[in-house]
Amino acid sequence: MSTWGGPVDVTLTGGRVVTPEGVLDRGWVAVRDGLIAAVGEGAPPDGPTTELGGGWVVPGFVDIHCHGGGGEAFTSADPDRVVKAANAHRKHGTTTLLASLVSRPIPELADQVRALSDLVRDGLLAGIHLEGPFLSAARCGAHDPAILCPPDRRSIDRLLGAGDGAVKMITIAPELDHGVDAVRHLVDNDVLAAIGHTDATEAQIRPAVEAGASVATHLFNGMRPLHHREPGPIGALLDDERVTVELICDLVHLHPTAVRLAARHAGRGRTVLVTDAIAAAGVGDGVYDVGGLEVRVVDGVPTLAGGAALAGSTLTMDVAFRNAVTSCGLTVDEAVHATSTRPARLLGLEDRTGRLAAGLSADIVVLDADLKPREVMSRGAWVKD
Repeated sequence: MSTWGGPVDVTLTGGRVVTPEGVLDRGWVAVRDGLIAAVGEGAPPDGPTTELGGGWVVPGFVDIHCHGGGGEAFTSADPDRVVKAANAHRKHGTTTLLASLVSRPIPELADQVRALSDLVRDGLLAGIHLEGPFLSAARCGAHDPAILCPPDRRSIDRLLGAGDGAVKMITIAPELDHGVDAVRHLVDNDVLAAIGHTDATEAQIRPAVEAGASVATHLFNGMRPLHHREPGPIGALLDDERVTVELICDLVHLHPTAVRLAARHAGRGRTVLVTDAIAAAGVGDGVYDVGGLEVRVVDGVPTLAGGAALAGSTLTMDVAFRNAVTSCGLTVDEAVHATSTRPARLLGLEDRTGRLAAGLSADIVVLDADLKPREVMSRGAWVKD
């Protein structure tokens, strides 16, 4: 990761610190040896301090759905390019990240998983998310429909074996042949089973959730629309207390009212904001390759060349956080849960990150009054701009 030197021992003072118990208006966070040593209000402990001047202090963001950034995609076999992509998001406050891969033939996808697995073991990435190829051609979005296939156990085992524990989540359309069995197989292997890019009816979604599917991949997008006589996947997933819902809060994929309705219904225990970012995040407009398909980014919005289908986003988590509060009506506390606490818990990392609490990693974002990042700390070290 890109940091300015090693971990520092410092107490961040004079900020509005968002803790699991509430907001400390005159709060401080003591950082020692890469960890949060203590969190409090009022007079800070003895030692070096950094005055924050009233800025918001929140946990580092946790993005469970991201394809790249800084001009690079996580499909690259070059670790330096993967590091560049991760660092593009780290400077925007994402201190924990799943690398998402798009649909490719199983042998090629296994090679990509194998290449990323070393960076998972090194700690740069928190794991790998496979968004395909087990998706519905009717709702494929920016995935090559010629590559899509049913989720047979042999293919899944090949991908899981290539990662040797690095694959943490796989998105599946459960109406496909072997779909529900695949969900059950993933859960048995401690892999999150997500439902997405699906044309399923509500009746087809229910068995997958009963089998253990626990995540809705970018709810609303890439799935049969909600209808009052056929709720489909949106109604089924949003209304089930066992399912965590991803929301792309770039105000392009979803209208602010849709974000607010979904977040209010799911509550802070089931709402997760994600970027679904492609290589263009942090770079700008241009032409990019996404899973072998040409994508054009105009005014920050990626679409498939020659069509109007959205192809990921150029979103970063700090913008998602800010949009959620300023445009969608979430509180700062709700936004913290959606960008840090809930995704960390979903990945089983709640004992390491996702909250400002003693003993956890010093993953910290300092936001100004407009909720824009001023400083980012990862594992106790300041991240370079």
